[in-house]
Amino acid sequence: MRVTAFVLFAVLLFACSRQEPPAAPVVVGEAPVIAAQPAASAPAPADTDWPLHGNDTQEQRYSTLDQINLDNVEQLGVAWSFDLYTERGVEATPLVVDGVMYVTGSWSMVYALDARSGALKWFFDPQVDRAFLAKGCCDAVNRGVAYADGKVIVGTYDGRLVALNASDGAVVWDVQTTDREKPYTITGAPRIAKDKVIIGNGGAELGVRGYVSAYSIATGEMIWRFYTVPGNPADGFENAAMEAAAKTWTGNWWEWGGGGTVWDSIVYDPELDLLYIGVGNGSPWNASLRSPGGGDNLYLSSIVALRPDSGEYVWHYQTTPGETWDYTATQQMTLADLEIDGKPRKVLMQAPKNGFFYVLDRATGELLSAEKFGVVNWATHIDMATGRPVETPDARVFDGKRISLPSNAGAHNWSPMSYDPQTGLVYIPTLVFPITFLEPTEEKDMKPGMGKWNVGFDRMGGSPPKIPGLGAIIDTQFKGQLLAWDPVRQEARWQAPEGRAGLGGALSTAGGLVFAGAKDDQLLAYNAATGEQVWSGYTGNLAAAPISYALDGVQYIAIAQGFGGGFAAEGGPVAHDWGIRNMSRVIAFKLGGKAELAPPRVDTREMPQPAPVTADAAVLARGEVVYQRHCSYCHGDGFRTGGVTPDLRWSTAQVHDMWQEIVIGGALEARGMVSFRDYVSTDDAEAIRQYALSEANRLYREKHPPHDE
Repeated sequence: MRVTAFVLFAVLLFACSRQEPPAAPVVVGEAPVIAAQPAASAPAPADTDWPLHGNDTQEQRYSTLDQINLDNVEQLGVAWSFDLYTERGVEATPLVVDGVMYVTGSWSMVYALDARSGALKWFFDPQVDRAFLAKGCCDAVNRGVAYADGKVIVGTYDGRLVALNASDGAVVWDVQTTDREKPYTITGAPRIAKDKVIIGNGGAELGVRGYVSAYSIATGEMIWRFYTVPGNPADGFENAAMEAAAKTWTGNWWEWGGGGTVWDSIVYDPELDLLYIGVGNGSPWNASLRSPGGGDNLYLSSIVALRPDSGEYVWHYQTTPGETWDYTATQQMTLADLEIDGKPRKVLMQAPKNGFFYVLDRATGELLSAEKFGVVNWATHIDMATGRPVETPDARVFDGKRISLPSNAGAHNWSPMSYDPQTGLVYIPTLVFPITFLEPTEEKDMKPGMGKWNVGFDRMGGSPPKIPGLGAIIDTQFKGQLLAWDPVRQEARWQAPEGRAGLGGALSTAGGLVFAGAKDDQLLAYNAATGEQVWSGYTGNLAAAPISYALDGVQYIAIAQGFGGGFAAEGGPVAHDWGIRNMSRVIAFKLGGKAELAPPRVDTREMPQPAPVTADAAVLARGEVVYQRHCSYCHGDGFRTGGVTPDLRWSTAQVHDMWQEIVIGGALEARGMVSFRDYVSTDDAEAIRQYALSEANRLYREKHPPHDE
């Protein structure tokens, strides 16, 4: 999840106008008519897999299992758990096929577990070079594998696609899908389309050109590749779609990369034989830099339909023309058959970052409806005659003061939503993140290729105010909430009480339940029709979505758990005071489960007393500027990291002694901290160190106030 924190000035402004949320679910629309709920004595289910990323080809994340239901869900307990081998972000949706669970952890590691007991059957480590961490935006996460023809296929963080023998984890084939010299990464799950496996990539924050590729499941041979944005016109265009797209760009956009990476949602529709891809943000975000003469910049922030056999373009719908806020359309796409205006329609539904819920005819790309599902101030509505958003007059004012909603984190990010055909509702993990953007002021931020990140805004817009109690203020304003949305009427039906930002994804079941995460490290179950909370179970902090499967007459609810991703890195200011001690694991629940989970580890460290600052105010000011530009994406604005990357205010004397060796010399490259010699000077590195000491001393004084004699 990308959560760049140009946010902290916005916190103080937004806090003045925000009302307190309700403590119970709020029904905001007419209750839907739903099927009768199953009784507690539901028969033992047949063995049921979770074979695809979204369970079925429509990616509805709906399970037909109903052994666990409204009448007995309070009996749900832990069946088993398995500790993963790393302590970073976990965003994977597990697959279950023939009694085996296939799940990924950080660094693209693959675990095959006995789905009955959690016992390890085999393990695969793709040996990703840890230096690749600097080429990604949001931690070394992975959202899962694909399964086909006895193969488990994983996209690795360093851009490879690897097919493993499902029975023993042996490598069948291993192909590089990206240029390793460029900052491409893969965090998304591959998808299967007939005899092909489809994979995209990430890297738009760092200046790449996005594309999606199809490979043979049998051999790993590349079949086709579709670029999502045009390259340099002087080199010619790959196809007519790129030639048409180039007419919507201006300037030398290709020098910036262009962006448009397909880093998450891909859906294959076997009924229509169409492949849908969700396209990401521009590179840089700031449209006035990458395309100074304006333009829609196709196919950024678009849903694009392709022919799965050839990669041929069929249609597109652009959610955010001229994207400039990191409003990606990479969020989950869900297919369904709905009755709209009295007619059956085959639809594609998406709740992308920009805060509007879209319903499209998935055969033609026709926009059927679009309404706000989140807090939105960049556009008033979608003009149904043109299909375009009507922007507010100040939507593109980036003065470091105007609050933009949604933020670049989105009203909904990658955490999957679910659709329940019984209730007819979509369940969306929503976000509220106030943010401000600041136009760049230094020349190096206005040129391509001058920094590891490529967003085109001034990072000083996110430098946190140095005030007491900042964490408490942030925690009251940055929220997550599960929303039940009627896609036909385009209105909310109920909203769960607000919780911590980043609740994880949703699962709907035929038992009348919807499962999703919440604050206090709990997995919750709600009545899918009313929003009433009916169960909670401790898991630890959640980012991923649950699944359900059945074996030997027993239904399970399972989830991969582990804190990390964007919230732990660039979103550190939001998560800093959560005090999370990471435990990465897989947890399965069943009725009557009696297993126990290990409690979270308690951090008993004492902050070392920092050395005194020896630099003057000018050096400290320079250190803050350079830190915000180059370091804050991983270590957090104002050093407020989320806990996975080090809080540099806690640096030991040994780290300070090695500072130049680390920052300039790359002494910790094997752990992901690469050399920044191409971006900062030795004087800049020392200025950062002095700024870190200054903030460390301030924090130490807060923790150790002087005592009255």
